[in-house]
Amino acid sequence: MKNLKPVIGLEIHAELRTNSKMFCGCPADHFGKLPNTQTCPTCLGLPGALPVPNARAIEWTILIGLALNCKIGSVSKFDRKHYFYPDLPKGYQISQYDEPLCERGYLDTSFGRVRITRVHIEEDTGKLQHTVLNGKRVSLVDFNRSGVPLVEIVTEPDIHSGAQTKEVALKLQNIIRYLGISDCDMEKGSMRLEANTSWGLDLGYKVEIKNLNSFRFVEKAVEYDLKRQKYLLEKGETPRQETRGWDEKKGTSVEQRYKETAADYRYFPEPDIPPMIFDKAFIERIRKSIPELPEQKMKLFVEKFGVRKDYAQILVSDRNLAEFSEKVFDITKKELASNTIAGYLVNQKIDLKKISPKDFVSRFKKEKESKVSNESLITSWISEAIESLPLAVIDYKKGKTNAMTAIIGKVMQISKGKAQASLVRKLLEDKLSQ
Repeated sequence: MKNLKPVIGLEIHAELRTNSKMFCGCPADHFGKLPNTQTCPTCLGLPGALPVPNARAIEWTILIGLALNCKIGSVSKFDRKHYFYPDLPKGYQISQYDEPLCERGYLDTSFGRVRITRVHIEEDTGKLQHTVLNGKRVSLVDFNRSGVPLVEIVTEPDIHSGAQTKEVALKLQNIIRYLGISDCDMEKGSMRLEANTSWGLDLGYKVEIKNLNSFRFVEKAVEYDLKRQKYLLEKGETPRQETRGWDEKKGTSVEQRYKETAADYRYFPEPDIPPMIFDKAFIERIRKSIPELPEQKMKLFVEKFGVRKDYAQILVSDRNLAEFSEKVFDITKKELASNTIAGYLVNQKIDLKKISPKDFVSRFKKEKESKVSNESLITSWISEAIESLPLAVIDYKKGKTNAMTAIIGKVMQISKGKAQASLVRKLLEDKLSQ
């Protein structure tokens, strides 16, 4: 075990918010709709119905690939992926196998570079609802989601911890949101994660963990299952190649089924859809539509405006907030320190829809003039905040610098927004370093 290290690959699925489904004209917005009210012969898999690809979904998949530094092939095709499950009406899923739209990209993280194996487009499945009907436990199928465009992003096994897994997933979510093509809402199921874990590629197994519907669960599930696998390996047993789910209530992974291989899916080219051929001009047109992405915004805020890195990370976590902040910094760069304004933006709840950057600056100037700068008073507020948030203090001392933001927010709440944020941070840092 001394020579082994965790090896993790991620599979991220994101539903695209196109108007219609991937291969038919039914509405793609299925969340909260009455079951089976947005279906047709094509997405129900009825005999004789033929698929027609959604051009916008294909373009948006290429857009994601370009944002992740992928190579875009001049030829791509669809394939049939066969498996039998109640939410798959045709008995196969139209997906992509050996000629995906995008390949060989990368994503940089604080732990190092993670290679992107592929980005491809497929159709989503229906949704099973487990319930009790007339006193009997039954599973109902809602096909509203069946056929919704679903992008799959697959990484190489370049991830080596639960924390890095979480960071990769968060970065991918943020990039896709910046592109404006999916809300990637994990609570609604428009973004789903699966982690493939093992203690070495040459050990002959990998464990896929499903049902990961929050970033916190991703980190916890990966760390738990790696410990479970390590325990088996130390006993001289090789973990089974299987699919496991995550049970948050128990805090454990749970065996689900034997893990399939590509051969089990019996892939073959989709005969009803011809291959897609792209020229360079088409791909370049899509490339030019890529907006400034989070890493570029981060660099701009830190290097051009002099914003603290931890503030910048929070500001770029939402595209609307990042664009609002940039306009504010441009307005105030000659008269106010951007870092001071950044602290205010981070620690105050601002309804971006109800205030313009110019009005925000005016309000900030007025409030700045009335801010409390009495060190004794602010110190008392800090003590009260620390007392009410002991876990945040522990997290900060463990190196989780984001915990500082929670404590500052509490001080601002106690002071009803009157404490001078820059002084709060300085006095708080002094207090926590003691």
